[in-house]
Amino acid sequence: MKQAFVLVAFLFSVVRVAAQPVVYPSSFTVAQDGSGDFRTIQEAVNAVRDLSQQRVTIHIRKGVYREKLVIPSWKTMIALVGDSRDSTIIVYDDYSGKPNPGGRDAFGKEKFTTYTSYTVLVEGNDFSAENLTIENAAGRVGQAVALHVEGDRCVIANCRLLGNQDTLYAGTEGSRQYYKNCFIEGTTDFIFGEATAVFDHCVIRSLTNSYIAAAATTPRQRFGFVFLDCRLVADTGAHKVFLGRPWRPFARTVYIRTEMGEHIVPAGWDNWRNPQNEKTAYYAEYESAGPGAVAAKRVSWARQLSTDEAKTYSVDNILGEWVKGYE
Repeated sequence: MKQAFVLVAFLFSVVRVAAQPVVYPSSFTVAQDGSGDFRTIQEAVNAVRDLSQQRVTIHIRKGVYREKLVIPSWKTMIALVGDSRDSTIIVYDDYSGKPNPGGRDAFGKEKFTTYTSYTVLVEGNDFSAENLTIENAAGRVGQAVALHVEGDRCVIANCRLLGNQDTLYAGTEGSRQYYKNCFIEGTTDFIFGEATAVFDHCVIRSLTNSYIAAAATTPRQRFGFVFLDCRLVADTGAHKVFLGRPWRPFARTVYIRTEMGEHIVPAGWDNWRNPQNEKTAYYAEYESAGPGAVAAKRVSWARQLSTDEAKTYSVDNILGEWVKGYE
């Protein structure tokens, strides 16, 4: 009888243990000195539960993290939070044309391309990053992406995005991206892609005479790239910079209440050597200010928005309700 009682008690305890819900961590810490949960950011990302439905915060302590970081599509709801924008740095140096040390990639390419040159690739939805720097340190060697985003509902806040040509690839038609209080610098087409993206109170720094935005908006999208209350500044070597040019014919780029330095050319916009693009691209401004903002000298196919038209360019109207709380 006693043995039966012991057996029942044992089975009951097993059932209780088995019935306990599995608790997944909601935060990790990355520190190069070993004082955190992981020494690399990629290790922390890999430890996040696949298809997470709770936000998982990865705290990144100060340091220079030389990583080619990938947030795959099945790693959702991840937040990278650095100790400091200037001293928490993720850096790599791949570029288009650089030989791939692993031989051929998954697409049969022996060399990196624009699309594989990233320092950080974000494919997972509901990603955010704040208080850190993402840099491609390849130098002026052609296309070399720092941040490549394909996931939907992405927020980048108080970050520095550093590079030269093609610094930020805001990729894929279905991706909505929000950049708040960021510093973004580069040379040619250094903000480019198909996504719907809002740049809110950002500083955009041109390093050479070239083009800022190269949108590839599709005819199916109502918005493309929208710059709200931003500042356009330049290095000393840049004194002839265009606001944008159409990477694809239906490119849409709008600047709202943006302060423009004298490096912005009077014409403002370029047709990428194709007059047909003037019929399809949508380029507009509202209340631009500064020496580079002379509306009367803009190309004839660009627009100056009315007050009523400008009202449609609110963050939540462009991106949707999910962005509330990040503004």
